[in-house]
Amino acid sequence: MNVTFIKNIFSSQKVVVRIAPSPTGLLHLGTARTALFNYLYAKKHNGVFVLRIEDTDKERSTLEYEKDILEGLSWLGITHDTFFKQSERMHVYTDHLKRLIDSGKAYVSKEESTQNPGMFIEVVRLKNKGEVVTFTDEIRGEITFDTTSLGDFVIARSITDPLYHLAVVIDDHEMGITHVIRGEDHISNTPRQILIQRAFGMSEPKYAHIPLILASDRSKMSKRKGSTSITEYRENGYIPEAMLNYMAFLGWNPGTEKEVYTLKELIHDFSLDQVQKGGAVFDILKLNWFNAEHSKKILDSKIQLEVLEKIFPKNKNELAVMTEEVLRKMYDVVIERTGTKDIPTYRSIPESEFNYFFADPQIETKISWKEEGSETTKKNLTVAIEKLRVLSEYEFTKEAVKEALWSYAEEVGKGSLLWPIRVALSGKEKSPDPFTLAELLGKDETLKRIEHAQKNL
Repeated sequence: MNVTFIKNIFSSQKVVVRIAPSPTGLLHLGTARTALFNYLYAKKHNGVFVLRIEDTDKERSTLEYEKDILEGLSWLGITHDTFFKQSERMHVYTDHLKRLIDSGKAYVSKEESTQNPGMFIEVVRLKNKGEVVTFTDEIRGEITFDTTSLGDFVIARSITDPLYHLAVVIDDHEMGITHVIRGEDHISNTPRQILIQRAFGMSEPKYAHIPLILASDRSKMSKRKGSTSITEYRENGYIPEAMLNYMAFLGWNPGTEKEVYTLKELIHDFSLDQVQKGGAVFDILKLNWFNAEHSKKILDSKIQLEVLEKIFPKNKNELAVMTEEVLRKMYDVVIERTGTKDIPTYRSIPESEFNYFFADPQIETKISWKEEGSETTKKNLTVAIEKLRVLSEYEFTKEAVKEALWSYAEEVGKGSLLWPIRVALSGKEKSPDPFTLAELLGKDETLKRIEHAQKNL
């Protein structure tokens, strides 16, 4: 996915967020939490999550740290939609900087080096009129800065060496970033970045500054006060499901008693409205509790998978949607259909009982409801396809599918709509309800099967 594609997304008002770590250290807990909040917000709104490595600090940036960041996010399950490295975009910053100087809104200044007294260097400064900058933070409300004290601040060490603020502004604009969700320590950076945006004539993204993660004494988390890198937590036996769940609660709360969440559930419930302003205190005992709760679920699921191995065909993974998560969800369906929870004496059942989970179904029964004709069935399936297509893959749950179809089912008759959908998905007279099947099969497979059945009526 390139910048042009993302800008096209931006023009369609799609949510685009980013995480922009510097590869100058291991993936920190705070950076991972910020990545998670951005990821949840993007997926909640069916948007785009950009990973941008800000490696313009040539002296401190290393490929080793970049690899750790990528592997850490991957281990957590925080997957990006597109990837950029600032070091590969230096020509973009140079072009923008030249235009800014040519317009008279920035200028080259020859100054004595603070690191090497007696040596003079050329830096680029932004002309600052000293205006008052006000922006609305999605979490903290209206924030105002008087930028007079900033003076004409430096935005590049040279025409080919941009500083952080300049590169960030250009990247956010070029990549169509709509929401900048980052730590509250970046609030003081915002007025400088807004002044640069205004100098270029760029629109401002929406800002949301999330609370810092604090140690138990309410000081800022640091390596002196315990593990802070995702690699350390991983090596110490913590599992990604627990880390994600706990990190989500560092600054966010759903407003209910529910605490144990899957990633999919976090996507569904996450909202910036429920992010707190005050610092989030890190509690290792609470993380340990989350780790225990999720470990128990995985242990149970391993037993469940052993049971499923006795039932499902050896080629069960041929269908792309058949992930381990989906297989676990099938357990309850299998138990309900077979009528036993006695795992040690689990009886074997024919593979054909559930073969529609792993391959395109063979229609074994009449697809139209009772005496209805094929034209009526085609019409109802067309409406079902239209209503299901608007759901995102992340909200394609049995509850959401039922809500999308229910009113029309009541209008035309539940059997007229739900029977042909169930047969289209399973091919059988007896199978789980169509809402459960749709969730297990996923959006793409569900729509494919309904469309196939409709064409072959």
